[in-house]
Amino acid sequence: MPIDVEAEILSNRRLSPDYNVLALAAPAVAADVEPGQFVMIRTADGLDPLLRRPFSVFEILRGADGTPTGFTILSKRVGAGTARLYAATPGDTLRCLGPLGRPFTLVDAPTDAWMVAGGVGLAPFATLAERLRARGCAVTLFYGARRAAELFAVDLFERLDVRVILATEDGSCGARGLITRPLAEELGRSQPDRPLMLYGCGPEPMLVAVSQLAAAHGRPSQLAMERVMGCGMGGCFSCVVRIRDAAGTARYVRSCIEGPVFRGEDVVWE
Repeated sequence: MPIDVEAEILSNRRLSPDYNVLALAAPAVAADVEPGQFVMIRTADGLDPLLRRPFSVFEILRGADGTPTGFTILSKRVGAGTARLYAATPGDTLRCLGPLGRPFTLVDAPTDAWMVAGGVGLAPFATLAERLRARGCAVTLFYGARRAAELFAVDLFERLDVRVILATEDGSCGARGLITRPLAEELGRSQPDRPLMLYGCGPEPMLVAVSQLAAAHGRPSQLAMERVMGCGMGGCFSCVVRIRDAAGTARYVRSCIEGPVFRGEDVVWE
């Protein structure tokens, strides 16, 4: 069950003029979170902004004995709430509700795992990569951004022995263009008889392309959908996603409860 805690800010690492990583002391949340789940954070004590903001859990922080002590979030400054997080000071506190949502389903070796991230869609993949490597899976990260200055934490994945493939829209690092281009090329070279799971998180056009590429090559996919969430608990219906159920009927579901992770083959793109 999710819990609502007052989490102390342990550090605020500014990665660029717009991106930062906040470390929060919340051991009870960190102990229960699964890869792909999220937290709802209140960015101010007053009414502006009124609603909490959803953030995927990025890293799990641990003490010397391995016990979870907190977690980090990867944030991009785009509005009043995220601007407050960018300016936050260690020692401040934030209300944090979590963990929330349906996580990724983990696979085991010999299944390969390919993670496809765009922008802050990188966030859920640090914990996922750690868990998949512990299960013996060969893991590849396809990571795209507009330019090299917006690619972060690559060394974190390399330390986990994750193969990293990069792309930037301006060609300043890795392949030029969208990350789905090298993904398509790698899928074309993959062995059809070797099991493979695709995981995606990022802008919706990227997720559409990932699901379509996975389907074209007969591969399953799991997608963490980015939706505006007002409450994170299913009460406001602001985060609906259209899916096709087992009977083939299209219906709307709340991403905060039945997601944010969905099977790519179930999503009805609109």
